[in-house]
Amino acid sequence: MYGDRQNICQVLQKSDHRKEKAMEIRKNSGPLKWILIGTSTLFLIVMLILPLTYVLVTAFGEGIKVFVASVTDYYALKAIGLTLEVTLIAVVVNTIFGIAASWCITRFQFHGKKILSTLIDLPLTISPVIAGLIYILTFGRQSILYEYLRSAGIKMIFAVPGIVVATVFVTFPFISREIIPVLSTLGTDEEEAAALMGANGFTIFRKITFPHIKWALLYGIVLCTARAMGEFGAVSVLSGHLQGKTNTMPLYIELLYQGYDFTGAFAVSAILVCMAVVILVLRSVLEHKGKEA
Repeated sequence: MYGDRQNICQVLQKSDHRKEKAMEIRKNSGPLKWILIGTSTLFLIVMLILPLTYVLVTAFGEGIKVFVASVTDYYALKAIGLTLEVTLIAVVVNTIFGIAASWCITRFQFHGKKILSTLIDLPLTISPVIAGLIYILTFGRQSILYEYLRSAGIKMIFAVPGIVVATVFVTFPFISREIIPVLSTLGTDEEEAAALMGANGFTIFRKITFPHIKWALLYGIVLCTARAMGEFGAVSVLSGHLQGKTNTMPLYIELLYQGYDFTGAFAVSAILVCMAVVILVLRSVLEHKGKEA
């Protein structure tokens, strides 16, 4: 017993010594620390702060009245409304898919599990423009599905359903990829114990699983929302750029910019930037809450 205690004391002393040494290294690395801080700060100023400042200055450059007129224009309001509608649908669909896929991958063993996990990451590696072209081939006039969709009264290409499908495609990894690590770390002991006590599947999920994944789920929803609102490539291919019908905010901004309406383009961009800032604040709050939980 005495020998074991002595060994434990030696291990703790070595650990304390290593911590003190690491603290000394951090204190004595003054020049390197300031070089890294300066480089990071300069990079953020050039790549982020200056462009965002330019957007806001240009948006309000001709006065608040011009800004308000630009963002309350009929087509601007249509673009904002369509962006919010598509984002809401995409988030709801991906929330359902994310929970189902995460549960499936972490709680069941089956052939093709690794393939499914790899396919979930596919939108992160494929260009959104290619995704748009894929859906044109899938639902366009040359597709075998076209006649069935037309007979059912469903229009996918150059219509809102196509925009929704494209947005869902480019955003569906975000929620599942936040939940899967949490469920994998959590394990199944608590769920199995609840099942042995007679709890049904819904009760197990509501009482045991969901409290553990709620912050990861909310964080994934925030990321999914940000990506959906800013999607351009796939939506641009499928939308047809129909004014007041299929133009989301990014597409409408491009249209204004190409028409040399720089004030209008940057005014609508400012609205998109404000939405992004709100999402960034929500993400920071959720990260903080998640660490406290």
